[in-house]
Amino acid sequence: MIGILNAIVTTLAMITFFGICWWAFSRGRKQANEEASRLPFDLPDEGDSEKHLGGSNE
Repeated sequence: MIGILNAIVTTLAMITFFGICWWAFSRGRKQANEEASRLPFDLPDEGDSEKHLGGSNE
């Protein structure tokens, strides 16, 4: 009985995993994924933020 339950839970987990992968890489998410990939480059550098706030780093 436990073996059958284990197989059912494993199958449901695999279906969930593949569903999330399919959703994450679907064509409808392409623009959101591209925007998310640019986020680290849109943030200011650590040294620049202090200069903009009026602090001196020198």
